[in-house]
Amino acid sequence: MTLLTASPNYVGLVKFLVQPFLEFPESLSVDCEMSYALKRAWIRIAFDPTDKGKVFGRGGRNIQAIRTLIAAAAEFAGQSVYLDIYGSNTQSRDGMSFDEEQEERIAPPKSRERSGDIPRPVAKPRFR
Repeated sequence: MTLLTASPNYVGLVKFLVQPFLEFPESLSVDCEMSYALKRAWIRIAFDPTDKGKVFGRGGRNIQAIRTLIAAAAEFAGQSVYLDIYGSNTQSRDGMSFDEEQEERIAPPKSRERSGDIPRPVAKPRFR
């Protein structure tokens, strides 16, 4: 007797997990490509860039939880899964997607340098 395991409905699962975080759920686009020979699934999602912070969550916790659930479903079916996330389902004017664009980074503030004429505090030894 051969046990056939059906492939999970990755598109439905991703939509179920991601849509609650979106202000515009209709902007969500999910594409799934299966390789039955390699037992792998590639999932690509895109949504409005304004929702990126909500989907990723503080410290990436939301997206990590989504990835964990999708990986668990894939492991149950004997597959592996890769999730690619794009910030927008539309192309920018130069043809690059949101994640491919260079994000402007702000350098962290530098610590204030002490000038030589200001005395530094001296730790005094404590004796009993």
